[in-house]
Amino acid sequence: MKLSAATAAVASANPSRVLHALVKTDQATAGDSFRSIYSACDMCFNKCGLIARVQDGVVKKLDPNPFSLKSRGMLCARGNAGVRQLYDPDRLKYPLLRKGDRGQGKWQRLTWDQALDLCAEQMERIGREYTRCGFLFMAGTDMQSTFVHRLAAVYGSYNVISHESNCLLSRNRAFLDTYGVVPTADVLNCKYIIMPGANRFEALVTPDSMDLMTAMQNGCKLVVLDPRYTKTAAHAHEWYAIKPGTDMAFFLALAHVLITEDLYDKEFVAAKTNGIEQLTAHVQPYTPDWAARETDLPARDIRRIARELAAAAPRAMVYPGRRSSDYKDSTQIRRSYAIVNALLGNWDREGGLIVPKKIKTGSIPFEEPWFDENPEDRVDAGRAQMMFDEEGSFKHTRDAVIEGEPYPIKGWLTYKTNPMQTGANRNKTMQMINKLDFMVSVDITMSDTAWMADLVLPAPSYLERQDPISAFLASSACSGVITRDPIVPAMFESRPVFWIAKELAKRLDLMEHFDFTIEEFREAQLKDLPEVAEALDKEGVYNIVGPSYGLHEGKRFRTRSGKIELHNARYEDHGVDPMPVYTPPQAIPENQFRIVVGRNAFITQSASTNNSLLWELEQENTLWIHPEAARRLNIAHGEKVKVASRAGSGILKAEVTEKTRPDTVYMDTVFGVISKGLSKIFGQGACIADVLEDEADAVSGNMAMHETMVTVSKAA
Repeated sequence: MKLSAATAAVASANPSRVLHALVKTDQATAGDSFRSIYSACDMCFNKCGLIARVQDGVVKKLDPNPFSLKSRGMLCARGNAGVRQLYDPDRLKYPLLRKGDRGQGKWQRLTWDQALDLCAEQMERIGREYTRCGFLFMAGTDMQSTFVHRLAAVYGSYNVISHESNCLLSRNRAFLDTYGVVPTADVLNCKYIIMPGANRFEALVTPDSMDLMTAMQNGCKLVVLDPRYTKTAAHAHEWYAIKPGTDMAFFLALAHVLITEDLYDKEFVAAKTNGIEQLTAHVQPYTPDWAARETDLPARDIRRIARELAAAAPRAMVYPGRRSSDYKDSTQIRRSYAIVNALLGNWDREGGLIVPKKIKTGSIPFEEPWFDENPEDRVDAGRAQMMFDEEGSFKHTRDAVIEGEPYPIKGWLTYKTNPMQTGANRNKTMQMINKLDFMVSVDITMSDTAWMADLVLPAPSYLERQDPISAFLASSACSGVITRDPIVPAMFESRPVFWIAKELAKRLDLMEHFDFTIEEFREAQLKDLPEVAEALDKEGVYNIVGPSYGLHEGKRFRTRSGKIELHNARYEDHGVDPMPVYTPPQAIPENQFRIVVGRNAFITQSASTNNSLLWELEQENTLWIHPEAARRLNIAHGEKVKVASRAGSGILKAEVTEKTRPDTVYMDTVFGVISKGLSKIFGQGACIADVLEDEADAVSGNMAMHETMVTVSKAA
C-alpha cells in the first residue's frame, strides 16, 4: 500500500526516477543481507519482467518488474509460484540412466562425465549407422533452445521439431500467407473484438490479457465464440456457444455481410489487397441464414455483429489468438479470420493488427557441416501441404518414426518439452519412443517424457541460469529485449542446456561451433546495441516505446502480389484452396461427444501442475459435462466416469455444469501422469493425451485436437 501511495503521489512528475528510488528503498530497508535482482519469468512462454527478493542466499519472493511494459508491472499466479519451482523437492538432482524397461522407473545415478560420454557415444553411433538425420531434436519455448537448434545443425540433423507444431503453426501459416507476416493485436486501443476460441482471461498472454480488460473498461465490446463458458466468456459482452468446427462458417458470413452491404473499407481493400473480386463471388452463398444453420447462432446476430464490427473499424478486429490446434482445416479457418480483418482495413492501424518495431540482435555465426550420406529431406517432408521446415510437425514426425519411413530415426533429444502429455494420442508417443535406440531428456523435473527416456539430465530453473538476450513483441506496449542472470547458484548437479550442448560438441569434435561462453554470446548479440545493454543493467528490460502502428505505410507486403492475399495464388500452386472453403464438421455420433482442449489461469501445459503452490488450486482434473447429457447417462456430479475414444481412455470425476454445450465435453490437460517422480499429481485425474486422436491440419501439419469423439460412462 505504501508503494502504491508513493507511486501515485509523484509518478506523473518523473515515473522512471520514482520507480528506481522505490527499488533502491526496498533494498535498503530490508537490511544488508537482502538483495533485489532483475530477471524474467519462465513459468510460461511470456517472459514477464520480475524482481527476485533474495535474503541470505534464499529467494523469498518474486515481484513484478515495474519497468517491464510487456507485463505491465504485473506477475500472475504462475509467475509468483516460480519460487516453488526452484525449491521443488521433486526436482531432478543428478544424471540418471534407465535400468530395466522403459517407464519402469528404475534408475542408476551417473556422474556428468559418464552421462555425457554415453550420450555422445550414442549420437556418434546413430549418426554412423543411420546418418546424422537418424537423430531427432525437440526443444520447447525457452531462451536457451537456440543452443539445441545449433547443436542439431552442427551435428548434421535437419530433423528438428518444436512444441508449437502441437498448438500454433496453423495460425502462423494462415496470417503469414495472407499478410506476409504474423501480426500482433493492438488490443489496448481496440473498440470491438471478436475472440474465437482464445481464452485470454485464463490462457494468459501478456500484455493482451491485461490490455483486454483495460480496453473493455474504456468501452471496447468483446464478443466470444466458444463452446465452453470460460472466464473470458463470463466477462464478455456477448458469448455464443458456437457449434464446434463451424467458426469458418461464421466468418465467411461476416465477409458476406461486409461485402454485400458495402460495409468494408473499399479504399483500403482497393489499394492494399489482392483478390476482392474473387472473394466477392466466393462468399455469395455464405449468407447469415446459411451460417445460422451451421453454427447454432441466430442469423440476426450474425448480421448485427458484422455491422457493429464495420462501424467500429478500423479499431475493430477478429483476435488472431494463439490456440489453433483444432481441426483438419485449421489453417483455412484462421485464413477466414485474416480475411475479415483485411476487409475492416485495420492493418497497421491503432486498435487493429500491427507489426511492432523489432530489435535485431547480433550473433556468433557458424557454418553447418555437410554430410553426403544424409537423406535429401526431413523425415516428415511431404506429409503436410505447406509445412514450416524450421518447425516440422510432431504428429507427422512421430508417424514417420513409428513406420520407419522414409528412413529410420533411432535417437531423440528433448529439452523443456513434454510430448508425452502435450501430443495427442499418448499411446502413439510411446510407440514412437519404443522404436528408438536411445532417448535423452533434459528437464527440471521427472516429466512423463523424461520418465520414458534412457538418460535424464537435470536442468536448472530459470532463477539459477544465465541466458542469452531474447527479443519480445508486446503489441501496443512496445517490443523489447530481456535476459537473465542467476539469482542464486544452480542447485544440486543441475546444468543448463547450453553447457550440455557445449560438452556434447566437445565430445563429438564439434567444439569450434561452441567455442564461446554465454557472456561472449551476449556480447555479440549486443555489439551494436549499447543502449540495450545499459537498460538491461539499469532496469532489467529494454523497451522500444512509441506508436506501433503506421510503421508499414508505403511498404510492400511480403507476398507474391505484394499485397494482402484475399485470394492466394500460391495456395493453388500447392493444391490448396486459394480461399477458405467451408466443410461441415464431422457429425457427432449418437451417444457420443466432441472433446475440446483449453487452459486455465494456473496450469501451463505440463510445467506447473505439480508445483506445490499451484497444486493447491487444482489437485486433479474433472470432466465437464452438461446437465442434460449427465441426466441422460445417469451421471451425478463428482461421480467417477470413464471417457473413451478410439485412441484410449481415462477415468476422472464428472463436473456437471452448464459451462459446456450438451454435445461437448472438456477436461484440463496434464493430469493422469505416469511419472512417479511427480509426487503431488501422480495417480490424480486422467490424461487428455490418452484420449485425443491425432489428426492433423492438412496445410501446416499442426495437431488437430478437436476432431476426437468420445463416449462417457460410469466408471466400473
